[in-house]
Amino acid sequence: MSRYASMFERLAAQGDAAFGAFLVLGDPDLATSAALLDAAVEGGADMIEVGIPFSDPVADGPVIQAAAQRALAAGARVADCLGLIADFRIRHQDVPVGILTYANLVMPGRGFMHEAAKAGADSLLIADVPAIEAEPFARRAEQAGLEPVLIAAANTPEAALRRIAAMSKAYTYCVSRAGITGTHSVGEFDAELILRLKAADAPPPIFGFGISEPAHVRAALKAGAAGVICGSAIVSAAAQSDYSPARVSSLVSELKGATTRCAE
Repeated sequence: MSRYASMFERLAAQGDAAFGAFLVLGDPDLATSAALLDAAVEGGADMIEVGIPFSDPVADGPVIQAAAQRALAAGARVADCLGLIADFRIRHQDVPVGILTYANLVMPGRGFMHEAAKAGADSLLIADVPAIEAEPFARRAEQAGLEPVLIAAANTPEAALRRIAAMSKAYTYCVSRAGITGTHSVGEFDAELILRLKAADAPPPIFGFGISEPAHVRAALKAGAAGVICGSAIVSAAAQSDYSPARVSSLVSELKGATTRCAE
């Protein structure tokens, strides 16, 4: 059983939902980045999603763009990021780790997916590859030992949604609104999208994009999601607190506290 499947099974037995914390690897430097990852787990994150810094992160808003630029300026490279994942895996053997990155980083190095799996990553989401072009990437990811993750939205056509459901393995990343990541707004958590994904036999739906407070978490779960991912709010809290692990842990704990199905 994969780490994701084990996590969802455990949470379901507890009447709980998944909380995923996103951080950009190498921001602001490698050692601090490692400490922030640990802090997210200490705060209660059930799963970790990491961004590998890229110069043109088209799906990301200004907060995560700035984090990627800081990491690149500090000298973080793909090999360094995979090293962070490998070290994290030694410290946290059961926590699922997903990579969110872009096609330009995956395609030139044909060994990227194998190296990512070897480092201990569990899933791969390539943000700028649409469902209609994703099949070769998804196939290669599975062959390498990674579970592909694709993005679904309320306006995704039915044929595309079926492709997404068929190719996604770890979970289905559901966006709450159109546009880029960030805390500037949060859209409606579309219960109809969740029903469509379930009808297509998709893996567990996880909402992201704009989630920054407990009310957002509760609204996503009320719509039927199996969990949420928070990125920009965590990255921003880290930067604004001079990269305090305690601040990251505290925010994750606050948001994770809203994932119990009986949370008020």
